[in-house]
Amino acid sequence: MGFFGTIIIGFLAGVVARFLIPGKTRPGGLIMTTVVGVLGALLATYLGGQLGIYEVGETAGFIGAVVGSIILLLIYGKVTKG
Repeated sequence: MGFFGTIIIGFLAGVVARFLIPGKTRPGGLIMTTVVGVLGALLATYLGGQLGIYEVGETAGFIGAVVGSIILLLIYGKVTKG
């Protein structure tokens, strides 16, 4: 998958994660949604590799990207709360 494919999948994963996480834990804007999605995909790829779910060089799928995005949104909510 190329650079633009990663951005598109990241954006879609970010959008799905934003709809699954209620409340104010969601950073706003199109660019932030894309950034959270792409970072979520990277997080899922890294964690999946460390846990033995993915092989070296294999990237996380869409569901993994959404899960990674949800994790990042929850962390964001904890950091900005209070």
